[in-house]
Amino acid sequence: MAGTAGPAGRSPAVQLGFLWGAAAISASAIAPFVPRLLRLFVPVWPRCPVKLLAGIPCPACGSARATLALGRLELARAFAANPLFTASVLAFVLGGLAALSLAIAGRGVPEPRTLSAPARAAVVLVFAANWCWLLLDGR
Repeated sequence: MAGTAGPAGRSPAVQLGFLWGAAAISASAIAPFVPRLLRLFVPVWPRCPVKLLAGIPCPACGSARATLALGRLELARAFAANPLFTASVLAFVLGGLAALSLAIAGRGVPEPRTLSAPARAAVVLVFAANWCWLLLDGR
């Protein structure tokens, strides 16, 4: 079914490229407004339940601060808050723009596949390294 044309006569790979690109552009468009919106709707930040109960930061610790920093285009501060989250957001946006370019050219992006065992191990190691960073940073 990978080569079957969708409802608009486009292949699923091209549709995925347009969808990813639209999501990346939308996220980038609202990013400058995130700090103001969060202050409006979340006047007091809740404490992390993992930090409260276990005394250590959760793996997502700093993601909110990184989001605020990205909204202000403060990349160094975003990476300091949570490197993996920041890299993931940037990869999502840049990948979305590349996917949109491919979709406009009619090529699209390949459908996601299962990662190989070495790639899964690398993901686990990167996740663990990020958590070590958060622990060593004294969160």
